[in-house]
Amino acid sequence: MKTPLRCAAVAVLIFCFVAQGATLDDIGVTLLRAVTTNVDGSGIRVAQPEAFDYGTTNWEVNPASSPVLQSASLFFYTADAGSVSFFPNTLSGESGHADSVAGNFYGIPAGVATNVAQVDNYDADFFYTNFIAASPFQPGLNSLVVNQSFTFGNVSSILPTPTNYLSVSDQQQVDSQYDNYAARYNTLFVSAVNNGGSVSPPGTGYNGIGVGAYGGSSSVGPTVDNGRAKPDITAPAGATSFSTPLVAGAAAVLLQAGLRGDGGSDTNSAADIRTLKALLLNGAVKPADWTNSSPSPLDARYGVGVLNILNSYEQLAGGKRGYIVSTSTTTNSPHLPTGAVGTISVLSGWDFNTNSSSATTDGVNHYYYNVTNDLNSAWFTASATLVWNRHRNKTNINNLDLFLYDALSSNLVACSTSLVDNVEHLWLPQLPSGRYDLQVLKHGGSTVTPSEPYALAFEFFSQSMQITQSGTNVALVWPVYPAGFLIESATSLISPVVWTTNDLPVPVITNGSNYILLNPTNVNQFFRLSRPNL
Repeated sequence: MKTPLRCAAVAVLIFCFVAQGATLDDIGVTLLRAVTTNVDGSGIRVAQPEAFDYGTTNWEVNPASSPVLQSASLFFYTADAGSVSFFPNTLSGESGHADSVAGNFYGIPAGVATNVAQVDNYDADFFYTNFIAASPFQPGLNSLVVNQSFTFGNVSSILPTPTNYLSVSDQQQVDSQYDNYAARYNTLFVSAVNNGGSVSPPGTGYNGIGVGAYGGSSSVGPTVDNGRAKPDITAPAGATSFSTPLVAGAAAVLLQAGLRGDGGSDTNSAADIRTLKALLLNGAVKPADWTNSSPSPLDARYGVGVLNILNSYEQLAGGKRGYIVSTSTTTNSPHLPTGAVGTISVLSGWDFNTNSSSATTDGVNHYYYNVTNDLNSAWFTASATLVWNRHRNKTNINNLDLFLYDALSSNLVACSTSLVDNVEHLWLPQLPSGRYDLQVLKHGGSTVTPSEPYALAFEFFSQSMQITQSGTNVALVWPVYPAGFLIESATSLISPVVWTTNDLPVPVITNGSNYILLNPTNVNQFFRLSRPNL
């Protein structure tokens, strides 16, 4: 852990652990590259503010270092003393931490977004003081995705605040500054939440993505100030410094895909930070012990789960799908399905839309789905994520909720109704076939604004595996998307059943499917797809 740096009377801490082996396989990058073309962050300008390495004043990425291996022409370095476009330079020196972060972010070969257009590397103190906390506002960054593998330190509600801790008001000030900047300039801040103790700013901001480390050192939510669900998402790494750039790289990849039209012609909506956040969160894979509740939409340890960029990309590729009908109802009154006959034509996609309410009415946008396939009585997994921003210079947020109703019986299936979060999330691993009404509700009464733009990502799927004969061999085939499944085998279905992945070959990707070819044996063999596999 680094010695604190002083930033506008707030301590900035960076966590310098050795980066551990999160592979591109773990987060869906390998599969994404197998089924798409050149989705690698092309054309996206990114930023990487860095605090000092322990005991030094060094914060710069060395383009030639082994985790990075990028062209020096991509990099701009900025601090109080000015900006330069070459390395080494007199602003600072090489930071091992910065190199490791860069390696996961855009480095070759292990980075997520290996073909970014430019990297703006900043001294974190300068970045915070001159961009985020500046008054009046400075011109917006040209960087659309900002990775922040540092935190401002632990937060305490005890007064007087313990030494080296932030007060709740300090956290709220930093959160507001980042939220204001993000809302003004549509800049996505992807930030570590801390490596123990409280979740901490800037990872606690409303309008950014707070990242934890899955399987490593990571703080557990909720936020100290008002109990919001953070982290938003996790990625596999030894510490949050190195899980965060995996998510930032995924954001750059998804942004590139949206801007080039992979999600449809409305590229402005696809590139909105709310859409990127909703898609990244909704594509995550749940650990086996993941849990949430209606008042708290995310797991306090994992957020929505573990990053999987293939799932997020496929939901983007499902296209923008508007609601079927919008209704209003007296505030806090029932809002049952309407009986509308329209249907969303896909079971995986997204929307960017607006909901409105008034002093006396709630607004409800209805998305209807016929959740079915060719299999009789199939069970589905359903996932939906709703994201909206905290508005500039506002303390509170509009209150939006997410509901899933059985459209035929009008029975409520599930809901996410946090009073403090600007994220709502539903996950149902055993949803029967049927017709469903997914509702985005904006509460009326006392509101921040009458209308609220929001992003919604959704997915309904029933994963299946085919077992066929191929010559004298047996072929196992299942779709690449949704990702996060593995094949397991057993020799008996008598309890206790022992399922294992031993001796099964690595799947080959063919025509958007996983394919395994097995030699027949005289031993009974049973196979299943298993998820989660974390």
